[in-house]
Amino acid sequence: MPALRNAVSCLARIGYAERRIRERLGLADLTEIRWRALPIYRAEKLADRDPLASAIDLFLLQGAIPLAELNGLFAKAELDVLIQIGLIYLDERGLARAAVSLYPVGDRLIFSDHAWPSLPHPGCVNVPRDQVMSVGTDSRWLARATVRRPVGAALDLCTGSGIHALLAAAHARRVLAVDLNPRAAQCTRFNGLASGATNLEVRVGDLYKPVGEERFDLITANPPFVPSPRNLLQYRDGGRSGEEVQRRLIAGLPQHLAPGGRAQIVTEFGERGDEPLADRLREWLGGAAMDIHILRLRENSAANYAIGHADGADTYAAFLDSVHDWAGNLKTQGYTRIVSVLLAFEWSDTAAGRPWTRTENPQSLHVNAGNEVEAAFANERLVRQPNFPELLERGRVCRAGPIALLEARVLGRNVRANAQAELLGKALPILQTLDAVEREILVRLEQPATLSELEALAKEPPLEKAAVMAALGSLIRRGLVLLKPSD
Repeated sequence: MPALRNAVSCLARIGYAERRIRERLGLADLTEIRWRALPIYRAEKLADRDPLASAIDLFLLQGAIPLAELNGLFAKAELDVLIQIGLIYLDERGLARAAVSLYPVGDRLIFSDHAWPSLPHPGCVNVPRDQVMSVGTDSRWLARATVRRPVGAALDLCTGSGIHALLAAAHARRVLAVDLNPRAAQCTRFNGLASGATNLEVRVGDLYKPVGEERFDLITANPPFVPSPRNLLQYRDGGRSGEEVQRRLIAGLPQHLAPGGRAQIVTEFGERGDEPLADRLREWLGGAAMDIHILRLRENSAANYAIGHADGADTYAAFLDSVHDWAGNLKTQGYTRIVSVLLAFEWSDTAAGRPWTRTENPQSLHVNAGNEVEAAFANERLVRQPNFPELLERGRVCRAGPIALLEARVLGRNVRANAQAELLGKALPILQTLDAVEREILVRLEQPATLSELEALAKEPPLEKAAVMAALGSLIRRGLVLLKPSD
Protein backbone atom coordinates (compact mmCIF):
# COMPACT_ATOMS: atom_id res chain seq x y z
CA MET A 1 0.00 0.00 0.00
CA PRO A 2 2.73 2.59 0.68
CA ALA A 3 4.10 2.09 -2.84
CA LEU A 4 0.59 2.35 -4.32
CA ARG A 5 -0.10 5.54 -2.37
CA ASN A 6 3.21 6.95 -3.58
CA ALA A 7 2.19 6.18 -7.17
CA VAL A 8 -1.13 8.01 -6.69
CA SER A 9 0.78 10.91 -5.11
CA CYS A 10 3.07 11.03 -8.17
CA LEU A 11 0.03 11.54 -10.37
CA ALA A 12 -1.33 14.24 -8.08
CA ARG A 13 1.98 16.10 -8.22
CA ILE A 14 1.93 16.33 -12.02
CA GLY A 15 -1.57 17.85 -11.91
CA TYR A 16 -3.75 14.77 -12.39
CA ALA A 17 -6.80 16.38 -10.78
CA GLU A 18 -10.25 17.37 -12.01
CA ARG A 19 -9.59 21.03 -12.77
CA ARG A 20 -6.28 20.52 -14.59
CA ILE A 21 -7.60 17.61 -16.65
CA ARG A 22 -10.76 19.51 -17.59
CA GLU A 23 -8.68 22.47 -18.74
CA ARG A 24 -6.23 20.25 -20.63
CA LEU A 25 -9.02 18.52 -22.57
CA GLY A 26 -10.79 21.82 -23.28
CA LEU A 27 -13.96 20.86 -21.39
CA ALA A 28 -16.21 23.09 -19.31
CA ASP A 29 -16.82 20.08 -17.06
CA LEU A 30 -15.62 16.46 -16.96
CA THR A 31 -19.23 15.35 -17.35
CA GLU A 32 -18.80 16.42 -21.00
CA ILE A 33 -16.10 13.83 -21.80
CA ARG A 34 -17.16 11.52 -24.66
CA TRP A 35 -15.53 8.41 -26.09
CA ARG A 36 -16.37 9.46 -29.64
CA ALA A 37 -14.01 12.44 -29.15
CA LEU A 38 -10.98 10.32 -28.14
CA PRO A 39 -9.11 10.93 -31.44
CA ILE A 40 -9.63 14.68 -31.02
CA TYR A 41 -8.43 14.68 -27.41
CA ARG A 42 -5.26 12.79 -28.38
CA ALA A 43 -4.49 14.69 -31.57
CA GLU A 44 -5.35 18.20 -30.42
CA LYS A 45 -5.17 18.32 -26.62
CA LEU A 46 -2.54 15.71 -25.74
CA ALA A 47 -0.16 16.13 -28.67
CA ASP A 48 2.45 17.60 -26.32
CA ARG A 49 3.37 14.39 -24.52
CA ASP A 50 4.27 15.75 -21.12
CA PRO A 51 3.64 13.55 -18.03
CA LEU A 52 0.10 14.90 -17.55
CA ALA A 53 -0.81 14.03 -21.15
CA SER A 54 0.54 10.49 -20.68
CA ALA A 55 -1.39 10.04 -17.41
CA ILE A 56 -4.66 11.29 -18.91
CA ASP A 57 -4.29 9.01 -21.93
CA LEU A 58 -3.42 5.96 -19.82
CA PHE A 59 -5.73 6.29 -16.81
CA LEU A 60 -8.74 8.22 -18.14
CA LEU A 61 -8.95 7.75 -21.92
CA GLN A 62 -8.15 4.01 -21.83
CA GLY A 63 -5.21 4.54 -24.17
CA ALA A 64 -1.88 2.80 -24.68
CA ILE A 65 1.40 4.62 -24.09
CA PRO A 66 5.04 3.73 -24.84
CA LEU A 67 7.23 2.44 -22.03
CA ALA A 68 9.32 5.60 -22.17
CA GLU A 69 6.25 7.67 -21.22
CA LEU A 70 5.29 5.20 -18.51
CA ASN A 71 8.78 5.38 -16.98
CA GLY A 72 8.41 9.15 -16.90
CA LEU A 73 5.36 8.87 -14.65
CA PHE A 74 6.60 6.65 -11.83
CA ALA A 75 9.72 5.67 -9.98
CA LYS A 76 10.75 2.04 -10.48
CA ALA A 77 9.45 0.87 -7.08
CA GLU A 78 5.98 2.33 -7.70
CA LEU A 79 5.86 1.06 -11.27
CA ASP A 80 6.85 -2.45 -10.20
CA VAL A 81 3.97 -2.49 -7.71
CA LEU A 82 1.43 -1.24 -10.28
CA ILE A 83 2.48 -4.01 -12.67
CA GLN A 84 2.65 -6.65 -9.93
CA ILE A 85 -0.91 -6.04 -8.73
CA GLY A 86 -2.20 -5.88 -12.31
CA LEU A 87 -3.19 -2.22 -12.56
CA ILE A 88 -0.84 -1.78 -15.51
CA TYR A 89 0.03 -4.39 -18.16
CA LEU A 90 1.71 -4.59 -21.55
CA ASP A 91 -0.42 -5.36 -24.60
CA GLU A 92 0.59 -7.44 -27.62
CA ARG A 93 2.46 -4.46 -29.10
CA GLY A 94 4.46 -3.86 -25.94
CA LEU A 95 2.53 -0.72 -25.07
CA ALA A 96 1.41 0.00 -21.52
CA ARG A 97 -2.30 -0.07 -20.68
CA ALA A 98 -4.25 0.39 -17.46
CA ALA A 99 -6.55 -2.43 -16.39
CA VAL A 100 -8.79 0.09 -14.61
CA SER A 101 -9.38 3.82 -14.87
CA LEU A 102 -8.41 6.42 -12.29
CA TYR A 103 -11.10 9.09 -12.00
CA PRO A 104 -10.38 12.57 -10.63
CA VAL A 105 -13.12 13.95 -8.38
CA GLY A 106 -11.93 17.32 -7.19
CA ASP A 107 -8.52 16.56 -5.75
CA ARG A 108 -9.39 12.91 -5.04
CA LEU A 109 -8.50 9.97 -7.29
CA ILE A 110 -10.79 6.93 -7.48
CA PHE A 111 -10.05 3.58 -9.16
CA SER A 112 -12.92 1.83 -10.95
CA ASP A 113 -13.70 -0.14 -14.09
CA HIS A 114 -13.35 1.63 -17.42
CA ALA A 115 -16.06 4.06 -18.48
CA TRP A 116 -16.19 2.52 -21.99
CA PRO A 117 -15.54 -1.21 -21.44
CA SER A 118 -16.85 -2.27 -24.84
CA LEU A 119 -14.30 -0.24 -26.80
CA PRO A 120 -11.59 -2.28 -28.60
CA HIS A 121 -9.17 -0.97 -26.02
CA PRO A 122 -8.82 -2.73 -23.60
CA GLY A 123 -10.58 -5.31 -25.73
CA CYS A 124 -13.75 -6.36 -23.88
CA VAL A 125 -16.47 -7.57 -26.23
CA ASN A 126 -19.31 -7.49 -23.74
CA VAL A 127 -19.74 -5.49 -20.53
CA PRO A 128 -19.70 -7.98 -17.64
CA ARG A 129 -22.78 -8.06 -15.40
CA ASP A 130 -20.64 -7.40 -12.32
CA GLN A 131 -19.00 -4.34 -13.87
CA VAL A 132 -18.22 -1.65 -11.27
CA MET A 133 -19.74 1.67 -12.22
CA SER A 134 -17.36 4.33 -13.47
CA VAL A 135 -17.35 7.82 -11.93
CA GLY A 136 -19.70 9.42 -14.41
CA THR A 137 -22.11 12.32 -14.53
CA ASP A 138 -24.47 10.99 -11.87
CA SER A 139 -21.62 10.30 -9.46
CA ARG A 140 -20.23 13.81 -9.94
CA TRP A 141 -23.64 15.40 -9.41
CA LEU A 142 -24.13 13.59 -6.11
CA ALA A 143 -20.57 14.36 -4.99
CA ARG A 144 -21.16 18.07 -5.65
CA ALA A 145 -24.61 18.28 -4.06
CA THR A 146 -23.93 16.34 -0.84
CA VAL A 147 -23.82 18.51 2.27
CA ARG A 148 -20.34 18.26 3.82
CA ARG A 149 -20.81 18.83 7.53
CA PRO A 150 -19.33 16.77 10.39
CA VAL A 151 -21.46 13.70 11.13
CA GLY A 152 -21.16 10.65 13.30
CA ALA A 153 -22.15 7.74 11.07
CA ALA A 154 -22.57 7.75 7.28
CA LEU A 155 -23.98 5.03 5.03
CA ASP A 156 -23.36 4.76 1.29
CA LEU A 157 -25.67 2.31 -0.48
CA CYS A 158 -24.98 0.84 -3.93
CA THR A 159 -21.47 2.11 -3.28
CA GLY A 160 -19.84 0.90 -6.52
CA SER A 161 -16.29 2.26 -6.55
CA GLY A 162 -16.88 3.74 -3.09
CA ILE A 163 -16.56 7.34 -4.28
CA HIS A 164 -19.32 8.71 -2.02
CA ALA A 165 -18.20 6.63 0.95
CA LEU A 166 -14.67 7.97 0.59
CA LEU A 167 -15.88 11.56 0.29
CA ALA A 168 -17.97 11.05 3.44
CA ALA A 169 -14.96 9.61 5.25
CA ALA A 170 -13.44 13.10 5.30
CA HIS A 171 -16.25 14.49 7.47
CA ALA A 172 -17.81 11.44 9.18
CA ARG A 173 -16.51 9.64 12.23
CA ARG A 174 -17.49 6.28 10.72
CA VAL A 175 -18.57 5.27 7.20
CA LEU A 176 -20.26 2.05 6.12
CA ALA A 177 -20.34 1.21 2.38
CA VAL A 178 -22.70 -1.49 1.04
CA ASP A 179 -23.05 -3.09 -2.39
CA LEU A 180 -24.68 -6.25 -3.68
CA ASN A 181 -21.79 -6.81 -6.11
CA PRO A 182 -18.73 -8.44 -4.46
CA ARG A 183 -16.47 -6.86 -7.12
CA ALA A 184 -17.78 -3.42 -6.19
CA ALA A 185 -17.11 -4.11 -2.51
CA GLN A 186 -13.59 -5.22 -3.41
CA CYS A 187 -13.09 -2.04 -5.46
CA THR A 188 -14.27 0.13 -2.55
CA ARG A 189 -11.93 -1.62 -0.11
CA PHE A 190 -9.05 -1.11 -2.55
CA ASN A 191 -9.85 2.61 -2.87
CA GLY A 192 -10.07 2.89 0.90
CA LEU A 193 -6.62 1.37 1.29
CA ALA A 194 -5.16 3.44 -1.54
CA SER A 195 -6.47 6.66 0.03
CA GLY A 196 -5.47 5.73 3.57
CA ALA A 197 -9.04 5.91 4.95
CA THR A 198 -9.14 4.29 8.37
CA ASN A 199 -12.82 4.89 9.21
CA LEU A 200 -14.34 3.00 6.27
CA GLU A 201 -16.04 -0.40 6.52
CA VAL A 202 -17.37 -2.30 3.48
CA ARG A 203 -20.09 -4.96 3.50
CA VAL A 204 -21.66 -7.06 0.75
CA GLY A 205 -25.43 -7.22 0.75
CA ASP A 206 -28.78 -5.96 -0.50
CA LEU A 207 -29.37 -2.35 0.52
CA TYR A 208 -30.12 -2.13 4.28
CA LYS A 209 -29.89 -5.85 5.08
CA PRO A 210 -26.22 -5.73 6.18
CA VAL A 211 -26.82 -2.78 8.58
CA GLY A 212 -29.60 -4.24 10.73
CA GLU A 213 -31.50 -1.56 12.62
CA GLU A 214 -28.66 0.97 12.75
CA ARG A 215 -29.46 4.63 11.97
CA PHE A 216 -27.17 7.07 10.18
CA ASP A 217 -26.66 10.82 10.12
CA LEU A 218 -25.93 10.79 6.38
CA ILE A 219 -27.19 8.32 3.78
CA THR A 220 -26.03 8.61 0.16
CA ALA A 221 -26.92 6.43 -2.81
CA ASN A 222 -26.54 6.23 -6.57
CA PRO A 223 -28.71 3.17 -7.20
CA PRO A 224 -29.41 1.25 -10.42
CA PHE A 225 -32.29 3.16 -12.04
CA VAL A 226 -32.41 2.53 -15.79
CA PRO A 227 -35.81 1.18 -16.99
CA SER A 228 -34.33 -1.51 -19.15
CA PRO A 229 -36.18 -4.13 -21.22
CA ARG A 230 -33.34 -6.52 -20.32
CA ASN A 231 -31.81 -6.61 -16.86
CA LEU A 232 -28.23 -7.07 -18.05
CA LEU A 233 -26.06 -4.70 -16.04
CA GLN A 234 -26.18 -5.00 -12.27
CA TYR A 235 -24.88 -1.49 -11.58
CA ARG A 236 -27.24 0.20 -14.06
CA ASP A 237 -30.55 -1.57 -14.64
CA GLY A 238 -33.44 -1.12 -12.20
CA GLY A 239 -35.86 -3.57 -13.81
CA ARG A 240 -38.37 -2.78 -16.53
CA SER A 241 -39.79 0.14 -14.51
CA GLY A 242 -36.40 1.32 -13.24
CA GLU A 243 -37.89 1.40 -9.74
CA GLU A 244 -37.04 -2.01 -8.31
CA VAL A 245 -34.13 -0.69 -6.21
CA GLN A 246 -35.28 2.93 -5.84
CA ARG A 247 -38.56 1.98 -4.19
CA ARG A 248 -36.96 -0.20 -1.53
CA LEU A 249 -34.16 2.28 -0.92
CA ILE A 250 -36.53 5.19 -0.24
CA ALA A 251 -38.97 3.02 1.71
CA GLY A 252 -36.12 2.13 4.10
CA LEU A 253 -35.16 5.72 4.91
CA PRO A 254 -37.59 6.17 7.84
CA GLN A 255 -36.07 3.14 9.58
CA HIS A 256 -32.43 4.13 9.01
CA LEU A 257 -32.14 7.93 8.94
CA ALA A 258 -31.26 9.32 12.34
CA PRO A 259 -33.07 12.36 13.79
CA GLY A 260 -31.45 15.46 12.32
CA GLY A 261 -29.87 13.37 9.55
CA ARG A 262 -30.03 13.79 5.80
CA ALA A 263 -30.31 11.36 2.87
CA GLN A 264 -29.16 12.39 -0.60
CA ILE A 265 -29.79 10.29 -3.69
CA VAL A 266 -29.05 10.77 -7.39
CA THR A 267 -31.28 8.81 -9.73
CA GLU A 268 -33.64 8.88 -12.72
CA PHE A 269 -37.41 8.49 -12.86
CA GLY A 270 -39.83 7.84 -15.64
CA GLU A 271 -42.70 10.32 -15.54
CA ARG A 272 -46.25 9.83 -16.73
CA GLY A 273 -48.04 12.91 -17.99
CA ASP A 274 -48.52 15.47 -15.22
CA GLU A 275 -48.19 12.98 -12.34
CA PRO A 276 -46.14 14.71 -9.59
CA LEU A 277 -42.96 12.84 -8.74
CA ALA A 278 -43.45 13.86 -5.11
CA ASP A 279 -46.58 11.70 -4.86
CA ARG A 280 -44.57 8.59 -5.70
CA LEU A 281 -41.89 9.47 -3.16
CA ARG A 282 -44.47 10.12 -0.43
CA GLU A 283 -46.11 6.78 -1.14
CA TRP A 284 -42.79 4.94 -0.85
CA LEU A 285 -42.00 6.74 2.44
CA GLY A 286 -45.19 5.26 3.84
CA GLY A 287 -46.42 8.50 5.37
CA ALA A 288 -43.17 9.26 7.22
CA ALA A 289 -42.89 12.96 8.13
CA MET A 290 -39.98 13.88 5.90
CA ASP A 291 -39.21 17.05 3.98
CA ILE A 292 -38.11 16.48 0.38
CA HIS A 293 -35.98 18.72 -1.83
CA ILE A 294 -35.93 17.78 -5.53
CA LEU A 295 -33.44 19.15 -8.05
CA ARG A 296 -34.40 18.35 -11.63
CA LEU A 297 -31.12 18.36 -13.56
CA ARG A 298 -31.90 16.82 -16.94
CA GLU A 299 -34.93 15.67 -18.89
CA ASN A 300 -35.20 13.42 -21.96
CA SER A 301 -38.23 12.43 -23.96
CA ALA A 302 -38.97 8.72 -23.95
CA ALA A 303 -37.96 8.53 -27.63
CA ASN A 304 -34.57 10.17 -27.10
CA TYR A 305 -33.93 8.03 -24.03
CA ALA A 306 -34.64 4.84 -26.01
CA ILE A 307 -32.29 5.91 -28.80
CA GLY A 308 -29.55 6.81 -26.34
CA HIS A 309 -29.67 3.43 -24.57
CA ALA A 310 -30.21 1.14 -27.57
CA ASP A 311 -27.38 -1.26 -28.41
CA GLY A 312 -26.69 -3.58 -31.32
CA ALA A 313 -24.74 -0.93 -33.18
CA ASP A 314 -22.97 -3.55 -35.35
CA THR A 315 -25.80 -3.35 -37.86
CA TYR A 316 -28.59 -0.89 -38.52
CA ALA A 317 -31.17 -3.65 -38.18
CA ALA A 318 -29.92 -4.73 -34.75
CA PHE A 319 -29.79 -1.14 -33.53
CA LEU A 320 -33.32 -0.37 -34.74
CA ASP A 321 -34.62 -3.57 -33.12
CA SER A 322 -33.03 -2.45 -29.86
CA VAL A 323 -34.60 1.01 -30.14
CA HIS A 324 -37.96 -0.70 -30.64
CA ASP A 325 -37.47 -2.80 -27.49
CA TRP A 326 -36.47 0.19 -25.35
CA ALA A 327 -39.23 2.43 -26.66
CA GLY A 328 -41.79 -0.34 -26.25
CA ASN A 329 -40.83 -0.92 -22.64
CA LEU A 330 -41.06 2.79 -21.80
CA LYS A 331 -44.47 2.96 -23.45
CA THR A 332 -45.63 -0.07 -21.46
CA GLN A 333 -44.61 1.72 -18.26
CA GLY A 334 -46.52 4.80 -19.39
CA TYR A 335 -43.39 6.97 -19.36
CA THR A 336 -43.42 10.03 -21.60
CA ARG A 337 -40.10 11.39 -20.32
CA ILE A 338 -37.16 10.42 -18.10
CA VAL A 339 -35.85 12.97 -15.62
CA SER A 340 -32.52 12.96 -13.76
CA VAL A 341 -32.92 14.19 -10.19
CA LEU A 342 -31.03 14.81 -6.99
CA LEU A 343 -33.19 14.07 -3.95
CA ALA A 344 -32.58 15.24 -0.40
CA PHE A 345 -34.62 13.98 2.57
CA GLU A 346 -34.71 15.23 6.16
CA TRP A 347 -37.05 14.61 9.08
CA SER A 348 -39.67 17.31 9.17
CA ASP A 349 -40.20 19.83 11.97
CA THR A 350 -43.86 18.98 12.49
CA ALA A 351 -44.28 22.00 14.78
CA ALA A 352 -43.83 24.14 11.66
CA GLY A 353 -46.64 22.39 9.78
CA ARG A 354 -46.99 19.53 7.36
CA PRO A 355 -43.91 18.02 5.67
CA TRP A 356 -43.02 19.99 2.56
CA THR A 357 -41.74 19.17 -0.91
CA ARG A 358 -39.79 21.67 -2.96
CA THR A 359 -38.86 21.18 -6.61
CA GLU A 360 -36.30 23.33 -8.42
CA ASN A 361 -34.74 23.33 -11.87
CA PRO A 362 -31.10 24.43 -11.72
CA GLN A 363 -29.44 25.25 -15.01
CA SER A 364 -26.19 23.44 -14.15
CA LEU A 365 -24.21 21.77 -11.39
CA HIS A 366 -20.50 22.23 -12.11
CA VAL A 367 -19.20 23.08 -8.62
CA ASN A 368 -19.92 22.04 -5.05
CA ALA A 369 -23.42 23.06 -4.01
CA GLY A 370 -23.85 21.37 -0.63
CA ASN A 371 -24.14 24.70 1.19
CA GLU A 372 -26.95 25.76 -1.11
CA VAL A 373 -28.84 22.50 -0.58
CA GLU A 374 -28.53 23.00 3.18
CA ALA A 375 -29.67 26.63 2.83
CA ALA A 376 -32.78 25.49 0.96
CA PHE A 377 -33.87 23.45 3.98
CA ALA A 378 -32.99 26.24 6.41
CA ASN A 379 -34.88 28.90 4.41
CA GLU A 380 -37.96 26.72 4.00
CA ARG A 381 -38.09 26.00 7.71
CA LEU A 382 -37.54 29.62 8.67
CA VAL A 383 -40.55 30.76 6.67
CA ARG A 384 -42.69 27.96 8.11
CA GLN A 385 -42.00 28.84 11.74
CA PRO A 386 -45.17 29.92 13.55
CA ASN A 387 -43.43 33.12 14.71
CA PHE A 388 -42.15 34.06 11.25
CA PRO A 389 -44.38 37.19 11.06
CA GLU A 390 -42.88 38.38 14.35
CA LEU A 391 -39.36 37.75 13.06
CA LEU A 392 -40.18 39.84 10.00
CA GLU A 393 -41.50 42.66 12.15
CA ARG A 394 -38.35 42.71 14.29
CA GLY A 395 -35.73 42.11 11.59
CA ARG A 396 -34.30 43.69 8.48
CA VAL A 397 -34.35 42.24 4.97
CA CYS A 398 -31.83 42.62 2.16
CA ARG A 399 -31.01 41.08 -1.17
CA ALA A 400 -28.96 37.91 -0.86
CA GLY A 401 -26.49 39.23 -3.44
CA PRO A 402 -26.38 40.58 -6.99
CA ILE A 403 -29.55 39.60 -8.82
CA ALA A 404 -30.21 39.45 -12.55
CA LEU A 405 -33.76 40.60 -13.24
CA LEU A 406 -35.21 39.41 -16.55
CA GLU A 407 -38.48 40.75 -17.83
CA ALA A 408 -40.68 39.92 -20.79
CA ARG A 409 -43.92 41.39 -22.06
CA VAL A 410 -46.46 39.29 -23.94
CA LEU A 411 -48.40 41.42 -26.42
CA GLY A 412 -51.93 40.51 -27.32
CA ARG A 413 -55.48 41.09 -26.22
CA ASN A 414 -54.41 41.06 -22.59
CA VAL A 415 -50.95 42.58 -22.14
CA ARG A 416 -49.07 40.58 -19.53
CA ALA A 417 -45.64 41.15 -17.99
CA ASN A 418 -43.50 38.32 -16.66
CA ALA A 419 -40.38 38.67 -14.52
CA GLN A 420 -37.70 36.19 -13.50
CA ALA A 421 -34.79 36.64 -11.13
CA GLU A 422 -31.53 34.77 -10.73
CA LEU A 423 -29.13 35.17 -7.82
CA LEU A 424 -25.74 35.45 -9.50
CA GLY A 425 -22.61 33.52 -8.56
CA LYS A 426 -24.43 30.45 -7.21
CA ALA A 427 -23.45 26.82 -7.61
CA LEU A 428 -27.09 26.06 -8.43
CA PRO A 429 -28.17 28.83 -10.83
CA ILE A 430 -31.98 28.84 -10.76
CA LEU A 431 -34.35 31.20 -12.56
CA GLN A 432 -37.13 32.16 -10.14
CA THR A 433 -40.45 33.42 -11.47
CA LEU A 434 -41.68 36.54 -9.67
CA ASP A 435 -45.12 38.00 -9.17
CA ALA A 436 -45.61 41.78 -9.29
CA VAL A 437 -45.14 42.34 -5.55
CA GLU A 438 -42.00 40.16 -5.36
CA ARG A 439 -40.49 42.03 -8.30
CA GLU A 440 -41.27 45.40 -6.75
CA ILE A 441 -39.68 44.40 -3.44
CA LEU A 442 -36.45 43.27 -5.13
CA VAL A 443 -36.26 46.53 -7.05
CA ARG A 444 -36.83 48.64 -3.91
CA LEU A 445 -34.32 46.79 -1.76
CA GLU A 446 -31.32 48.90 -2.65
CA GLN A 447 -30.40 48.96 1.05
CA PRO A 448 -31.38 46.69 3.97
CA ALA A 449 -34.80 47.69 5.27
CA THR A 450 -37.31 46.91 7.96
CA LEU A 451 -40.81 45.84 7.05
CA SER A 452 -42.21 49.32 7.72
CA GLU A 453 -39.36 50.99 5.80
CA LEU A 454 -39.98 48.72 2.85
CA GLU A 455 -43.66 49.67 2.78
CA ALA A 456 -42.72 53.35 2.83
CA LEU A 457 -40.04 53.22 0.13
CA ALA A 458 -42.58 54.14 -2.52
CA LYS A 459 -46.11 55.40 -2.43
CA GLU A 460 -46.91 54.51 -6.02
CA PRO A 461 -47.78 51.78 -6.35
CA PRO A 462 -48.62 51.24 -2.66
CA LEU A 463 -47.73 47.90 -1.15
CA GLU A 464 -50.08 46.45 1.42
CA LYS A 465 -48.47 44.95 4.51
CA ALA A 466 -50.03 41.51 4.08
CA ALA A 467 -48.89 41.34 0.47
CA VAL A 468 -45.38 42.47 1.42
CA MET A 469 -45.10 39.85 4.15
CA ALA A 470 -46.29 37.08 1.84
CA ALA A 471 -43.88 38.17 -0.90
CA LEU A 472 -40.96 38.40 1.53
CA GLY A 473 -41.71 34.90 2.75
CA SER A 474 -41.58 33.63 -0.83
CA LEU A 475 -38.34 35.51 -1.61
CA ILE A 476 -36.63 34.34 1.60
CA ARG A 477 -37.75 30.79 0.99
CA ARG A 478 -36.13 30.84 -2.47
CA GLY A 479 -32.92 32.43 -1.24
CA LEU A 480 -33.25 35.75 -3.05
CA VAL A 481 -33.71 37.76 0.15
CA LEU A 482 -32.10 37.37 3.57
CA LEU A 483 -33.70 38.10 6.94
CA LYS A 484 -31.31 39.51 9.54
CA PRO A 485 -31.80 40.72 13.11
CA SER A 486 -32.41 44.46 13.31
CA ASP A 487 -29.38 46.50 14.41
